Amino acid sequence: MDPHRHVASVDGAGAKGPHSRSIESRSFLLIIAVATLAFAWILWPFLAAIFWAVVIAIVFEPMHARLLRLLAGRGNWAAIVTVLLILLMVVLPLALIAAALAGEATDVYGRIRSGDLDLVQWFQPAVDALPSWGRTALSHFGLTDLASLRDKLTPALASGSQLIATQVLSIGQGTFGVVVSLGVMLYLLFFLVRDGHALAGRVRAAIPLRADRKLTLFDRLVVVIRATVAGDIFVACVQGALGGLGFWFLDVHAALLWGVLMAFLSLLPAIGAALVWLPVAVYFLATGAIWQGVVLVAYGLFVIGLIDNALRPLMVGKATAMPDYVVLLSTLGGIETCGVLGFVVGPVVAAMFMAVWEMVAASPETEGTVSS
Repeated sequence: MDPHRHVASVDGAGAKGPHSRSIESRSFLLIIAVATLAFAWILWPFLAAIFWAVVIAIVFEPMHARLLRLLAGRGNWAAIVTVLLILLMVVLPLALIAAALAGEATDVYGRIRSGDLDLVQWFQPAVDALPSWGRTALSHFGLTDLASLRDKLTPALASGSQLIATQVLSIGQGTFGVVVSLGVMLYLLFFLVRDGHALAGRVRAAIPLRADRKLTLFDRLVVVIRATVAGDIFVACVQGALGGLGFWFLDVHAALLWGVLMAFLSLLPAIGAALVWLPVAVYFLATGAIWQGVVLVAYGLFVIGLIDNALRPLMVGKATAMPDYVVLLSTLGGIETCGVLGFVVGPVVAAMFMAVWEMVAASPETEGTVSS
């Protein structure tokens, strides 16, 4: 072998080595990006199913861990029992509520269209019972002409009721798509429950960050998802259920519809379900239904209103303490951007944003830059 030729080949490789490695790195990153985008495009039709499978697996992981201990480490059986319990605790109740909600919304829409549900008949006694200064204030805002107000609000109420009924019924009409999505979610959920720790470890290992930062981000992600779903949404469901039960007891029409609305509004801090029950209580008091109004005010304040103080600290804790305005804006922004998924996506993105910037503020590199 010619030593000069060997040296030349080594020098040539050394000369073009960094450039070749740079091209290879960029090409590899491009391949990663293309493959990831293509895979995401393929899975896009099942995005909601995949998202909820991941979220539900994270929320019910403590229950699966307990079942795993009770079943002496039998992973498959523990995962099967967990998925069956999720079906009984989450999927079946939601399906029953959706069916009942569709019927109630359809009934309200029909009554509005037929004229049986007359806003003037409802609110005229309340306006007549107001003192003169109250009627003057309403007249200033143009709210005393109930017939004109009815003509404006009736189409909006009819459209809203029709939208709820149509959306829920369309889910029933698209049975095949719903069944496929539910099947994908449950199938994926089984493997996420059974192999969740191993999959999380692989994802964590692939992220090019320091171990302490990866641990902080993953811990924050898990805590926020559990707090949002098992905490905020659970508390909202309890408040909505109690509100609907109170409305049913007081013979308020469409109690289930109002209860669902209270559940959605309870996801918003500070105001919540009071946006529904308080106007109804005022209406009762103004129309002479004193005992109903007093009962609803007391029930709203000391039962529905105190759920936050009793359940939310127990379910959520202080680990995800974010300002109320951040929770409100991130929830509304998430709903506007992602629809139903936004209830979870919004707060999670906000929490990750705050966690990342807390790391930036606490990093030695940042401190050195600021001090200099």
